[in-house]
Parts: sequence; C-alpha cells; structure tokens
Amino acid sequence: MKKNIGVYICHCGTNIAATVDCEELVRFSSALPGVKMARDYRYLCSDPGQDLIKKDIRELSLDRVVIAACSPRMHEATFRNLLSSEGINPYLLNIANIREQCSWVHHDRGKATEKARHILRAAVARVLGQEALTPRKFGIQPSVLVVGAGIAGIQAALNIAGGGMKVTLVEKSPFIGGHMAQLDKTFPTLDCSSCIFTPRTVEVARNRQIELLVNSEVTEVTGFVGNFKTKIRKNPTYVDFIKCTGCGDCVEACVLKKGVPSEFEEGMARRRAIYIPFPQAVPLKAVVDKESCLLLSKGKCKKTCVEACKAGALDFEQKEEVIEKEVGSIIIATGYDPFDPHLLPQYGYGVYDNILTGLQFERLSSPSGPNRGEILLKDGTVPKAIAFFHCIGSRDENTNLHCSRICCMASMKQAHLAKEKTGAEIYEFYIDINAFGKGYQEFYKRVREEGIFFIRGKGSEIFKRDGRLVVAAEDTLLGTAVEIPVDLVVLGTGLTARHDAEKVAQTFGISRSADGFFMEAHPKLRPVATQVDGVFLAGCCQGPKDIPDTVAQASAAAAEVMSLLNKGEIEVEPTIATIDPELCAGCKLCIEICPHSAIEFLEMKGISSVNEALCKGCGACTAICPNKAARQNHFTHNQVLAEVDSLVEKEFNVKAQNPNVKSMTND
Repeated sequence: MKKNIGVYICHCGTNIAATVDCEELVRFSSALPGVKMARDYRYLCSDPGQDLIKKDIRELSLDRVVIAACSPRMHEATFRNLLSSEGINPYLLNIANIREQCSWVHHDRGKATEKARHILRAAVARVLGQEALTPRKFGIQPSVLVVGAGIAGIQAALNIAGGGMKVTLVEKSPFIGGHMAQLDKTFPTLDCSSCIFTPRTVEVARNRQIELLVNSEVTEVTGFVGNFKTKIRKNPTYVDFIKCTGCGDCVEACVLKKGVPSEFEEGMARRRAIYIPFPQAVPLKAVVDKESCLLLSKGKCKKTCVEACKAGALDFEQKEEVIEKEVGSIIIATGYDPFDPHLLPQYGYGVYDNILTGLQFERLSSPSGPNRGEILLKDGTVPKAIAFFHCIGSRDENTNLHCSRICCMASMKQAHLAKEKTGAEIYEFYIDINAFGKGYQEFYKRVREEGIFFIRGKGSEIFKRDGRLVVAAEDTLLGTAVEIPVDLVVLGTGLTARHDAEKVAQTFGISRSADGFFMEAHPKLRPVATQVDGVFLAGCCQGPKDIPDTVAQASAAAAEVMSLLNKGEIEVEPTIATIDPELCAGCKLCIEICPHSAIEFLEMKGISSVNEALCKGCGACTAICPNKAARQNHFTHNQVLAEVDSLVEKEFNVKAQNPNVKSMTND
C-alpha cells in the first residue's frame, strides 16, 4: 500500500535556520521515497504552523508525518496530538532532531546542512516502517507515597491530604522535620524555625489521611504510573509507639550514662541508648539505638529502662516489618547531606577545637540546643572574634562545582545571631554574595550596617598560633594577604546529594545529574517531574534551594500528583516489548536482563511472556534475545535497521564519489 509522507522542516526562529539551509532540506526531502509533500516554516509548533500541517493532511491525504525540528522531548507530544486530531495514529510520526544534534553543535553551514540531510533521510526511511499503536489504559490507585518527611515531604503530604487523597509518608529517621528541625532562626525574617515547622509536623501526625511511617525506608518499587507496588521496610524501634507517652523516664533510667554523640545535635551533645531525638519531636516517642544498646548489642543489661517505663512500652522482641503499598504516584523528597569538611583538611575541622559547621552553630545558637542558646567556646568562655567561611564544598573544582544557594544567607544570619548574643568581632570570608531571594539583599545591607566585616576572599587555611585560631586569606579587593586571629570559626558547608542517592535512584528508576542530585524531566518546563511517569521530585533532593523554594516545589509536586490521580485512568505508552511464542526458545536470557521483572516464564509452554502492565519498554530483552523473538513496539528491528541502512548507504555513496570526504555523522 502506497504511503503518503509529509515532511516539515522548522526554522525554530534562527536556532536551526542560522546554521542549516532549510530550503535545501525541502528540495532534498521532496525526492525521498514516499514523500508527497515537503515544506519549511519558521515555527512549526505555533498554531499557524500546526494549522499548515493539518491543512495538508486533509487536502493531500497524508498518512505519515516527519517533523525536522528540535528534540522529541520538547514537542513530540504536541505533534502526536496534532495527528490524532486529524484521525492519524500518533505513532505514525517521526521527529528528526536537527537542532540539538545538528544546528546547535556545528558552525559550518554547508556541513551542518549535509548532516541534516542524513538525519532527515534516515527519519523518512524509518517512518515508512512505523506501525499504528494504541496506548493502554489502566485505572489509577487514588493514593500517594511521599518519601522523606522534611519540610518538602511534609508540605506535599499535607497538600495532597487536603485534596482528599490518602498519603503514606515514609521517613528514614525516627522523627519528621529534616534539617529544618535543627535550625534556630530562618533568614531573612529571623522567624523561629521551630515555630514555623512544629505546627506542620503536628498537623501531619493528626491528619487521618496521612499514614506516617518513621524509621522506615522504601526497598522496592514495581509497576507503572497509576499502579505502583512498593515495599517499605519498617525498622524496629523496640518501643511500642501506641503505648509510649514520651515521658522520658526510660531515657533517664538508661545505664549508658556517657552515651553516644547525638545525631540531631550534630555531635555537640550526647544521648543515651534509648532516647527522644529532641523535645518537640514528632512523633514524641522514645527510640532504642540497636548499635549502642547493651542488651541488643552485647546481651548484657539490667533492663532499667524496662522497669522505669510505667506504660510497658518497651519491646525488645520487636522485629523488622515489611509493608506493601499500592499507590498511584510517588513524590521523592529525600533532602540533602551537608558537605563533610573533613575532606578539606586545610580548614582544621576535627583537628582544632572551636571549628564548627553551619549546622553545628545552629544547634549551638538554638534555645533547645546543648548550650540553651548561649554561644560559648569549648572552655565555656564567650568568643571575642568569630570568622564565618562561605562556600565550603561549593563552587570549588576540588569538591563541587555547583552553588549551594543558601550558604551566603545562612552565614550572614548566623553572623547576625553571633553579634547579637556575644558582641564579638565578626568576619565574613566570601567569594561573592548570593542574595537572590525576596528580602535577602535588604538583610545583607542590615548585616553590614551592624558592623560585621566582609572580606572578599575565600579563607585558604586555618592554623593555631599562641593558643588562638588564625585565619589566612587573601583580600581580593585590596590585593593583600591577611591573617586574622579569632576564637571561633564557622564553616558554611554546602549542600550535597545524599550519601544514599544512588541507591534511591536505582530503587525508583530515576536519573541523577552530574552534581549527584536527582534529575528532573526538563529543567524549565517540567522541573518537578522525572523521566519515570508518576514519580515527582520535591525539595533539595533535586538541587540546593532555600525553604520558600522548597515549599513551593513541594506544592507544585502535590498539584501534579492530584492532577494526575483525578483523571481516574491513565494512558500508558504502547512502546513495550512483546515475545513471539513461535520464535521463543525458552532460554530465559530476557528474564535475567529485564530490570523491571516484567517477563515471566510459562512452564507449561516452555516460553517467556511479557507482562504488559510492568514493561517499561527499555528494550533490553530485544537486544539480548538470540532468536529475535523479543520485539520492541515502535523500535522494531526493521524500523531501526531501515534508519541505520539509510545513513550507511548515503555515507557509502558520498565516499564512493570522493574517498577524501570526512564522515558527516562524525563531524
């Protein structure tokens, strides 16, 4: 049956037309097999551009379309919808990427045009073999999994619960609130951090639409958008949360008097083996640390905590539990890790006393911290001079190239608090001041007017002289080296991807960008989505951001989820694998390689079979199948080889005419 292909070349303004001769592409593609119409237009994605294509489909009876334009990630959905509106199956469309893969990466107009011919010829050859496909439709589970209960996870969970949907909120720690729970005040308004987040955590605990699972982590995710099946490992706390009243009697009775460094206090105080993380913790329950508990680690303890607990809440027989949940969508809000300053030994962290990280200073300054809000040195005296370092572990080719965004403002806020509480001389060592948010520049001006000294130059070294810490730096404004003796140094450590980010990425099947944070589907148009449909990002797991931006992104992710789940059903791409039972030899190689456990072996028939509901269309089975029994819809062997053969044939023809011609595909 004769096929009528319409080929359309987009100028993309000057993005393509400045480097590629679009009129030449029209002449070239007009002569390709199966092409009935070829046109160029300045903006094909615009309404007039789309109307032009629709008119040609009606008048010329086009049944396939090739769009030579930008990446399919940008407008494939746009042009698929266009074809559907004209009664053509949307999978009879092919996008030839002549922008990102051609015009944007070349300067020579002649060579770029020749390469565009190659790409266009291959696209036409491929579309000839494309087949009509029908998306699969499935019902949607009207519930959501939110992973991580920092301020991002809390905001997302509350928004979704407010929309009437069930939420399972999973947190790895025994409390919710994340790093925000550790802060003293927030910039630029100097609001009490606890006063802001504590009502939100209490609201989470009381909301009947939210099931809160602390001390838990997601271990397995299968399924697809609208129908995810998850397994959550709930680690034992050895305390019955229903019975525990949070009175703290068991903590006082614990025989481990010296205790271990407190994670919440950033190692600046010690806790017992059984402990309540902090006074405002939600849930306000005691937790047993298996590693430091003498009974659980060594089998030797007087069990004084059990005797002290009047509610009978301790249960040392408690076991790990696996909870299975079926959800329609997932929001990942796992947060960040502060940069470890041990990796930069020139700053003396861990070597000299009175060198702290920003989070340690927050705990020192907090009224609920180890010093009840007094900023004191290790010997109990008040510091007379304090240095704050910016960009520790950020904007540094030796550590992380990215800017952590919050460090400048956090350091200035801490400098203000230090000046207010100690009256000390304060020095801020900075590269540039990043005061980008609402009210931030005004706060920067306020801090300068308080008599805090700003030295433009990143501190190069910290050492001791005559019993005091000495900061060595270059003042780049004056062009001179400086050495300033101080009593306390606060390192403004940057934000980095969590240490377990790779494990989380593998569990959920999402990608990470070069800086280690999770990658969004599109940096501008889809900043909260991932490449896995139904999985969204919120907060600092996607990249460094302050509290307002974190809350805004969490609300955006919640809105995306509610918009998705309210549809009631979901269309899933039909570009999945199938296995021809006549060709399958039952070798099971496809089962071994499938990353989504979407292929099962039918013992009675001795062949493999694809579970369409689980298949993500990655193509791994197609590549490994020795009998070519596995077939990838929309990426069949015939379609892909037609594309490749077209490129190779053209290449050979060019070289035959002139053996010295350089390969355009490698240009």
